[in-house]
Amino acid sequence: MNKIEARKKYLFLRSKLNNDQIITKSISIANNVLNLPIWSYNFFHVFLTIEEKFEVDTTPILNILTGKNKEILISKSDFNRQSMKSYLFNEETLIKKNKYGIPEPIKGKEFKENIDVIFIPLLAYDKNGNRIGYGKGFYDRFLTTEQTRNVIKVGLSFFDPEDKIQTSKYDEKLDFCVTPKKVFSF
Repeated sequence: MNKIEARKKYLFLRSKLNNDQIITKSISIANNVLNLPIWSYNFFHVFLTIEEKFEVDTTPILNILTGKNKEILISKSDFNRQSMKSYLFNEETLIKKNKYGIPEPIKGKEFKENIDVIFIPLLAYDKNGNRIGYGKGFYDRFLTTEQTRNVIKVGLSFFDPEDKIQTSKYDEKLDFCVTPKKVFSF
């Protein structure tokens, strides 16, 4: 399946989910995250949900991480440079949606050290761990930085994988993808 077809298909499928389904499936995903071999690590980068795009709600995962006393990091995008920076996230962090509807920290403490685990948004993925995002390449570029050199990459999806999706040499593969029913390991 090519990237354009995959984006169209999964944007449509997600748009058909109602709020109750999103909440229920997101909680199931968070429960399955508990089965990942990641809990000895400390620094977890989590995307904040873009509700208008019917993304997996990461609030339950944030609650688990907080309960386990993990350091939580979130990103802020620089659309001029098409890059991201990590910021520490806690109860004092002020969040505001940017002009693209992405929740981001208004200000805060930038985190420049190594990240252990990153939860990555996606539209589609395949049985080999290839993922497709929205097409701007922010996460693919971020995953090539020194800060993410040995990071464990975890996708979150409401759906099962495709057999195969189109990739390019710049696409970064996942280590795991967590769905409401299962954890896929690549």
